[in-house]
Amino acid sequence: MSNCQPVPLKIVLVEDNPGHARLVEKSLRRANISNDIVVLNDGQKAVDYIFEKSLKSDRRCNDPFLVLLDLNLPILDGYEVLEKIKSHDKTKQIPVVVLTTTDNPKEISRCYELGCNVYITKPVDYQNFSEAIRNLGLFLSVVKIPIED
Repeated sequence: MSNCQPVPLKIVLVEDNPGHARLVEKSLRRANISNDIVVLNDGQKAVDYIFEKSLKSDRRCNDPFLVLLDLNLPILDGYEVLEKIKSHDKTKQIPVVVLTTTDNPKEISRCYELGCNVYITKPVDYQNFSEAIRNLGLFLSVVKIPIED
């Protein structure tokens, strides 16, 4: 049994478009998501952050998080980030929600093969995009992540 006290789930948003990042955060807040949101604007920053938090501490106790991941990122793309997260024992259980404009069935399959937990296509229209993120917020409000013993 774990001696960890439950702490709020942190949301790591990996999005290089500042407008999309603001809209995601605003829409999550409208869905009453009050969790901390860390915004990172490239794939390398995401990998550095995730592995720093995961390998240097008992992340499950101190800083549980979920990743919202865009695919089209500078330096390391979202596929590379996803592959790195899901291929390491200390990070493979981190929930990853791919949140991207790409709706190509081959790309969707590739993400699931790499281990993404949920794949969401960002609607192009502002109103639909906002609604999709609010719905994601409702989903995130009930998500449970594994806690290591």
